[in-house]
Amino acid sequence: MAARSIASLTISFGMVSIPVKLYSATEASKAISFNLLHKACGSRLKQQYLCVKEEVVVPREDMVKGYEFAKDQYVMFSPEELKAMEEVGTHSAEITQFVPLKTVDPVYFDKAYYLGPDKGGAKPYALLARALRESGRCALGRWAARGKQYIVMIRPVEDLVEGLVMQQLLYAGEVRSFRDIDIPKMDVKPAELKLAQQLIEQQSSEKFDPAAYKDEVRERIEAAVQKKVEGQEITMAEAPETGAQVIDLMEALRASLEKKPKAETRKPPKRAEQAEPATRKAAKK
Repeated sequence: MAARSIASLTISFGMVSIPVKLYSATEASKAISFNLLHKACGSRLKQQYLCVKEEVVVPREDMVKGYEFAKDQYVMFSPEELKAMEEVGTHSAEITQFVPLKTVDPVYFDKAYYLGPDKGGAKPYALLARALRESGRCALGRWAARGKQYIVMIRPVEDLVEGLVMQQLLYAGEVRSFRDIDIPKMDVKPAELKLAQQLIEQQSSEKFDPAAYKDEVRERIEAAVQKKVEGQEITMAEAPETGAQVIDLMEALRASLEKKPKAETRKPPKRAEQAEPATRKAAKK
């Protein structure tokens, strides 16, 4: 099924303009959600807002938004005042600079969108995608939508196709500094470092394959929901016992290296399995 674009915009850098279509890169509809029900009759519950001072239910038309500037002290804003402060959508993203892709820490990554060329944009789109890929850089710019202004990063897709992804970035004030984390200085022995590097090498792959990971919690929930729908009883599995904690770091590293990688525990290829019947027939002759 072909993807459906959610918006159109223009990417511009210098005197070059690229008309593109915007596509959602993730699917929120795939998330499993539950509704709150009345335990006695199973009916849906309706959310209501209660005034903490007068202890009465407040209808939506009597609600206004307020900002708490001190403890229990608010300044109120009307919908018109809030609307006036919103950023006007421009349907364009102007590139302001290019930086090495590896210099943008993924901690700043927010929502991602796929970009596809719109009418008349195929050639400049392909040019930008290849130029970014071969230079190892990404494009940074600004994009206004839904009343807000976003920093966006346009990066090449690391795939078989020469495509582009537009990644919303968080502002500096939205990301905590790692310096706030208390990390004591520790001496790492050369032997420990060597074993750790061997363990990393043993479990290394050439690239990240998301298909290799399954959401086991989602699968359990889906199976439980289906059983409930079919009227079956659900038995709760006991939590697995956790192993004893290994205190000795060197011992833990050695034990990890001695464990066989998953690749070694796989079943032998079909050719070896098919060779067995042929051997038996030869023996009978």
